[in-house]
Amino acid sequence: MNKIEVAVILSAGFGKRLYPITNKIPKPLLEIENETILEKTIKLVKKLNLKKILINAHYKRDQLKNFIEKKNFDIDIKLFEEVPKVLNTGGGILNMIMENKNEYFLAFNPDTLWNENYIDEILEMENQFFNSNSKNILLVVNKDKSFDQNLTGDFNLEADKLNKTKPLNFIYTGCQLLEKKIFKKFNNKSFPMSEVWNDLLSRNELMGFESKVNFKHVTNYAIYNKLLKSN
Repeated sequence: MNKIEVAVILSAGFGKRLYPITNKIPKPLLEIENETILEKTIKLVKKLNLKKILINAHYKRDQLKNFIEKKNFDIDIKLFEEVPKVLNTGGGILNMIMENKNEYFLAFNPDTLWNENYIDEILEMENQFFNSNSKNILLVVNKDKSFDQNLTGDFNLEADKLNKTKPLNFIYTGCQLLEKKIFKKFNNKSFPMSEVWNDLLSRNELMGFESKVNFKHVTNYAIYNKLLKSN
């Protein structure tokens, strides 16, 4: 049976929507409930029993590097420093996975407050991924379950497939299962992951899995402060 072994965590962004706090620290090291959002993500990966984590870093990368070294997370973590320029989401993922022997990856944006409530959903999503021979499947949530009610939907979900037919009631949570071969036609070093999704959407091959967990996402400075007060 196929099994996901490697997780990718996107941590290279500038966190501009969280200024001024991210003037001093990178967004993945923001704390909620005395724990960084990066650590919450890593803990979920460990509970999913994956073997390795790939993390990219650009903005204030020395802080991320020091944090990972000091924490000693007891899982194999490899840090990819994106220099001199950040590679965007798609380019960042491709840069991390291109030399890895694995063909399948679980990717996370640490902006979401990941917790153990997602474990069963992600395992079910993995089962769907392999049983449907999917190339890319996104964990999405109805926007009604979003803590930040200003977020608009990214997709419509019908029969386990995503499309852009309105109304767009589903938000991408920041978790996806992907197959390395979906990047074959993408030769640019820097590009957004949305370009890969749009390519799959054009062939009706972008899959979705609906999450039922209340969605908490560090969208901006105002939402971050609200999340601090709510916990």
